[in-house]
Amino acid sequence: MKINLLETSHLDWQNYGPDTRFSYPIGYSGALLSYDGKDHIDLLYRWEPGKYCHFHRHLCEVRSTVLAGSLEVVTFEDGKEVSSICREVGSYSHMPQGDVHMERGGPEGAVVLFNLYAPDGRLTEMLDETGTTLKTLTIESVLKQFAH
Repeated sequence: MKINLLETSHLDWQNYGPDTRFSYPIGYSGALLSYDGKDHIDLLYRWEPGKYCHFHRHLCEVRSTVLAGSLEVVTFEDGKEVSSICREVGSYSHMPQGDVHMERGGPEGAVVLFNLYAPDGRLTEMLDETGTTLKTLTIESVLKQFAH
């Protein structure tokens, strides 16, 4: 399969915002790129300028590359913000499971490629603003979102 990640209008985008349950503005969408039938899934996400994804915890190993725009990543430990970094185009990151954070699109928004390795099929936990798990996202649930 060949995909031009800079020309994404042909992809099946799932919109995840707005979400009025949260005090911060949610505005992002995702597209399934590939799944190997086992443990690896590749997703493309895009953020609207100044909008966030849901607060979440990674349950698997995640590699990501910023393809367009910029992305602010705010990391938390024990419910407290411990760091905030801005990832620019070309920025590559490898995060272990357990990382708790939220991301926000920069002034032009952002497009980010995510490569996830999930031997048990669990990807992330969506959290409320206190860090309580609201839902667990799995490879199976992502594949169902994109099944037509």
